[in-house]
This record gives sequence, C-alpha cells and structure tokens, in this order.
Amino acid sequence: MKVRFYDSIQDAKLKFAVIAVWCRSGWLFVRHRERDTWELPGGHREAGESINACAQRELFEETGIADAQLKRVCVYSVEGKTRVNETGEECFGMLYHTEALAFKELQRVRLRRSGA
Repeated sequence: MKVRFYDSIQDAKLKFAVIAVWCRSGWLFVRHRERDTWELPGGHREAGESINACAQRELFEETGIADAQLKRVCVYSVEGKTRVNETGEECFGMLYHTEALAFKELQRVRLRRSGA
C-alpha cells in the first residue's frame, strides 16, 4: 500500500474527507462501529456533496462537533487494495484540521492522549 500527499488535485477526484481534531490536550479518535479500531473522523463523499460539506457532515455524525472551523491541510491518496478500494487504484481524499470547541453528543466522544 502506498500513501502520498499533494498540495491539490481536481475536486472531482476527492472521494474522502478525514479530519484531525485537536481537543483540549490530545487528538480525538472515534471508534469505528464495524471494526475494533480507533480512527480519525471522516468518510465518503456523497453524490452532489462538496468535499467541505462532506467533512462537516462526517465530523458531526461521528463526534457531535457542530460548526467546526475546518482548515484544509493537504490532499492525500492511498494506492492498494483496501476494504473501500477493491481495485487498488489510487484514491484521493482531503485531510482537514480543526480544534474541538463544542459537542452536541458527548456520550459518543472519547479522548485519547496523543502519546497513548
């Protein structure tokens, strides 16, 4: 599997949004409901949705964080067969960063220390 980083790419090629969330004194991770893993919030872009709207929606759905000030970090790509990419072709996503200021569903949020 290869992971690459880019400054930009054609918007139509962006299929995923991933958000690195700094909260209090550590990075926020969410537990994936179908796997036994801790991950950064994010997910698939829906038809007709902007990549920014995708990031906002996924962040709210997975953490309860509303109205986040998202900052674009970079475009990333993953090449190789994965659970969401059976062909193994290069797939692109946008990486964002934000700080958590308000939660609507605190019971769904768990903090993990960045050094843990």
